[in-house]
Amino acid sequence: MDQPACKLMLVFPENIGDRVVELLQASDPPITGFTTWAADGHGHDFDSSEMRERVRGRVRRQLLAAVMTLPRAKDLLEEIRQRIPVRHVTYWIEPVLGFGTLAPRTVDTQALDPTTQLCSEESAR
Repeated sequence: MDQPACKLMLVFPENIGDRVVELLQASDPPITGFTTWAADGHGHDFDSSEMRERVRGRVRRQLLAAVMTLPRAKDLLEEIRQRIPVRHVTYWIEPVLGFGTLAPRTVDTQALDPTTQLCSEESAR
């Protein structure tokens, strides 16, 4: 990324989860990766919630986290606003101070085999 990275967080009703994911997967330019998970929303606005959610005192939600540039996040929010016009979609944007993977550069097969380590420790004695 040439511009500083940010994290876009979306919270939305679980019944539109597939639509949000499909929109991100078809987005141009593509979103290189994102994560979704289930959550419970807590608050005071239960007007459109189901009876069981009112009884439980929380509503089922999905969260989505994606790292991208700020202009891309703003464009994506506008696309979601236009193509999935629902009431209960909440978002926030956070700065990202670092972003990458921790994949090993090479795989040391001996380090993965505990018997190899045991043998080498015993031979060192």
